[in-house]
Amino acid sequence: MMLPFLQYCGKKVKSLLLKITGTNHVLGHKLWAKDFPQFSEVIHTKYLVVGAGISGLSACRFFSQHNENDYLLLEMEDHSGGNSSNGQNKFSKFPLGAHYLPLPNKENTEIIEFLKECGICQGIDGNGEPVLDEYQMTFPQQERLFYKNSWQNDIVPQKGISQEVQNEFDRFFTMMDGFRQKKDIQGNYWFAIPVHDSSREDEVLNLEKTIFSDWLRQYNFQSEELLWLLDYSCRDDYGLGLDYVSAWAGIHYFAGRKNNWSTKYKDQVFTWPEGNAKLSRYLSKYTEGKLLTKNLVFDLEVNDKVEVTSFDNAKKKTTKIIADKVLFATPQFVNERIFNNRKASSFHYVPWLLTTITLNNEFGGDEELAWDNVIYGSSGLGYIFDQHQNINQIIGEKVITYYKSFSTNDCKKARKKLYSMKETELKDLVLDDLKKAHPLIEDFILEMEFHKIGHAMIAPTPEQIFGENSKMAKKPIDGKIFFAHSDLSGISIFEEAFYQGIRTAKEML
Repeated sequence: MMLPFLQYCGKKVKSLLLKITGTNHVLGHKLWAKDFPQFSEVIHTKYLVVGAGISGLSACRFFSQHNENDYLLLEMEDHSGGNSSNGQNKFSKFPLGAHYLPLPNKENTEIIEFLKECGICQGIDGNGEPVLDEYQMTFPQQERLFYKNSWQNDIVPQKGISQEVQNEFDRFFTMMDGFRQKKDIQGNYWFAIPVHDSSREDEVLNLEKTIFSDWLRQYNFQSEELLWLLDYSCRDDYGLGLDYVSAWAGIHYFAGRKNNWSTKYKDQVFTWPEGNAKLSRYLSKYTEGKLLTKNLVFDLEVNDKVEVTSFDNAKKKTTKIIADKVLFATPQFVNERIFNNRKASSFHYVPWLLTTITLNNEFGGDEELAWDNVIYGSSGLGYIFDQHQNINQIIGEKVITYYKSFSTNDCKKARKKLYSMKETELKDLVLDDLKKAHPLIEDFILEMEFHKIGHAMIAPTPEQIFGENSKMAKKPIDGKIFFAHSDLSGISIFEEAFYQGIRTAKEML
């Protein structure tokens, strides 16, 4: 069979623009030394929120909606949103992290209310069906898989698989259907979103103590195609593959979402060219006049009130902020540098590389790109087509974003390696993977922008979700210092970060 796109004789681009961006880990690493000037300004506020990711933004929204407007938000980066951020070139916006939101479970009323507030959900019809803005959802074709040298619809391998493999797929998905509906005697789902609402029965908790690959062997799941799909799914949502995450997390990927809010749109997701930056922008209206960016909190002291010391990297000065209560919506690897008695060694953060590639308009010829394009057997996670929802009939240059998580038992080593890699090394890493499906892709590339995220997401390794370390990390200090971040859920998805912000803001009020 002819390799795809060999028929397109793209002209090689001689000048290829390569660019590296990333989170401000250099400023963050100054927490190790804490070599900052003495404070020269004092600010007073009732509530201080540290960290303007989704958890921090969600907390600010909760304050505002409950008539509490005396709060301040600090952020180390030059923008809010955390992993729900974006970039933009002259052809398209593109995500710099999370890029979609699945339809929520009907039980998750807080997310549904947020979607109504944003205009994404425009109401409920006479049949109880949500009326959704279809322009903010995936259009066909939603996803495809490059498998056995050609593209197929859906990412479950289908072409030429044996009956034995098909039976194994059927058996696995039947088990997941059962887990999706399974409840304990109190009526709690075994697998819920947010994970806090999940059952705590011993049988459930035991799944969280087991590696997913061991559980799969126990049930005699062994086909290459199924194990690839499950490993891909875990890497896509959790960063680490099935040899590292818990069985509870592996099952939750398939059983946590109930597909019970809408009968019409069961398999679609909300997405935007800029990814979940669209959602963080909705939340940012609650931080107008209250957000201080480029601020690194490096010390605090608890007396009658909480005194927080922060370095303003733009103005090169230190400020003391005195608050009644403080919410640290920051990951635990940051908190351990601020609080001497907190350790983050049990929290495993996976490094990610995102690569946004601008291609000339001849790429792909007449073939339609899907929103999500996955390559079987790839070390990466494939790429999304950032202009997927472009309703214009004529599209010129194409913008895609390639995702790669570093699934390994040594995230620290992988993180160090990622930070050290230069443009040409990154280019070779990405193109070696993409050429499996697009052997001539380099001929069409105009620009590649690499975005490094050293601590992109928490990984749900065994006992990360329900274990004692996570329980301890959630506990407030002296009724004045509180903690909220998706890493406290053990799963790094929008719904968990959103929930953590609300949970903690409620406690503070």
